[in-house]
Amino acid sequence: MASASEQLAANMNLGVLSKAKELQKRLLFTLMILVVYRIGTFVPIPGMNMDAFQAAFSSGDSGSLLDRLNMFSGGAVERMAIFALNVMPYISASIIMTLLKGSVASLKELDKDGEQGRKQINQYTRYLTVFLAAFQAFGIARALQGTEGAVLNPGLFFQASTVITLVGGTMFLMWLGEQVTARGVGNGVSLIIFAGIVAELPKAIFQLFGMNQSGEIAEVLLLILIVLFVGLCMLIVYVERAQRRLRIQYPKRQMASGKQFGGENSFMPLKLNTAGVIPPIFASSLLLLPATFGQIFVAGDGATSGVMARVLAYLGYGSPTYLILYGLLIVFFCYFYVPYVFKPDDVADNLRKNGGFLPGIRPGQRTADYLTYVLSRLTFIGALYVAFVCVLPEAFIARSGNIPASVAMLIGGMSLLIIVSVTLDTVAQVQSHLIAHQYEGLIKKSRMRRRNKT
Repeated sequence: MASASEQLAANMNLGVLSKAKELQKRLLFTLMILVVYRIGTFVPIPGMNMDAFQAAFSSGDSGSLLDRLNMFSGGAVERMAIFALNVMPYISASIIMTLLKGSVASLKELDKDGEQGRKQINQYTRYLTVFLAAFQAFGIARALQGTEGAVLNPGLFFQASTVITLVGGTMFLMWLGEQVTARGVGNGVSLIIFAGIVAELPKAIFQLFGMNQSGEIAEVLLLILIVLFVGLCMLIVYVERAQRRLRIQYPKRQMASGKQFGGENSFMPLKLNTAGVIPPIFASSLLLLPATFGQIFVAGDGATSGVMARVLAYLGYGSPTYLILYGLLIVFFCYFYVPYVFKPDDVADNLRKNGGFLPGIRPGQRTADYLTYVLSRLTFIGALYVAFVCVLPEAFIARSGNIPASVAMLIGGMSLLIIVSVTLDTVAQVQSHLIAHQYEGLIKKSRMRRRNKT
């Protein structure tokens, strides 16, 4: 039997949306932020010869550092815009702080201090974001100076201005993402990454069909890619909506007046992919770090030293080493991140305090152990699913050998996972706002009826 919220969701239409003024304001605010972001991806950093840079970028090594960053930035890298770094340094800083929270005692205590402790940890994350953004920006500045004719006046001043501009762009985007999360609809950082990928996806698709028209890609390969693309979208939608529902019972209670309340049943939904899109984004961020080191230590003529050149060759986009590490990191981050999203001990404690229990499971530690057991099995399936979705298309495209890395990244599994997952999450948040609006309307109507009766 459908719940009350599910019945309300099934009856929603555009008329309900037109009455939800608060939701309209949130949607307009989110749209405005995304427009600001897209405008920033077309504003180039100072001191660039854009014609020379774009010519070098289009003819550069497939799967290079700039090529990989370009996918997340919505084309800002190929235009060398102020948002070229996007929010990737912030994501990398979040990874590091999450790791440190599990090992550093002082950070553990801060994490347990509630809202004030989390604010302090977020402040540390921002400081680390500045450091990582400056590190990556310096690597990009070195790479630009190694590109012939791309920089008008190479030197220390260009490096400093590039670092300041790119770091400022990243911090501004991080602030925009926080504003969307607080005052808009959806997760701000995820929506910024989503907007960048969606903005460049049509270009990649047209480029793919253009290569087929010119004979660079066979029609059979194009057909296989289309079937793979559609099949993965269907798989992602199916798995992202899949849930393991645990039944929760609440005992009946008798009040002093003799009335009984409680005794109802509810469900605790556990998603099959509890970690969401975070593991592949974390894995991609870590795999970008060696490429950043390589760009910092390039020689003056743009060549890379022997050891670093071999490392970059092994970690090149589509290489067997890259795909294996990518899959292993995804599985690792799925297991690592899930305990921070869903904490069995806290959930079991809240159930015990509210009088709820799982049928056949004793409240307290037994419930926490059972939740951990169920979650570990779900995480195993979810980790394999995310690794399969992200690695399979890139392995297939790498074996084909004819598709540029810039196109392969945009039609790859991680891009599809981000697009579909963020869309589903945002739609779910819109739906929850509409359900809340309908509940408010029902409460107002019931109050008016009581007043009319009196």
